Amino acid sequence: MRDLAEKWSVAPDWRTATIEVPGLKIGAVTGLHQRLVSGDLPAWAEASGFDGPAVGAFGLAEGIRYSVRLARDRLLAVSTTPIGMATGWSPEGFAVTEISAGLQVFEVEGPALEAVIARGTTLDPRQPSASAALSFAGIGAIVYRHESKLRIQVDRGLAAYLWTWMEQAAGHIAAGNQP
Repeated sequence: MRDLAEKWSVAPDWRTATIEVPGLKIGAVTGLHQRLVSGDLPAWAEASGFDGPAVGAFGLAEGIRYSVRLARDRLLAVSTTPIGMATGWSPEGFAVTEISAGLQVFEVEGPALEAVIARGTTLDPRQPSASAALSFAGIGAIVYRHESKLRIQVDRGLAAYLWTWMEQAAGHIAAGNQP
């Protein structure tokens, strides 16, 4: 029987994977705790203690705990420490789902960051939108800024594809073939 796995890109070791070219550094972020929250978001914010509004596309998230808006009634809570809130349905009107293992997170930084954004999406990064869920490099992604870096979160099954895309984009940018 034919091995269909040979068609797929092999995922690198995300703990050490790095793409570096002049003006650009891309790496994977590991160890984040991520929860998908749906329903009454103000009730969730009060119950969870997450401060501040959820950021949208190209919005700026700061600190070790923050939330990212995905839809009118859905957000992604992200933390470097355990979130400490039970998953499942809450009587306050929201549901919490553990999704840490389902999303791969990448960080992009450097002076050529805008060139990566221009290659990845048609959205203007100077015009943040309410939702961080968008099409990036031809796939669904969650895109926002964290501290001084761009974070891109994708379904783990698409991570090897996005990594290959970022390697090729970085090569074109380094060669001066900017968008």
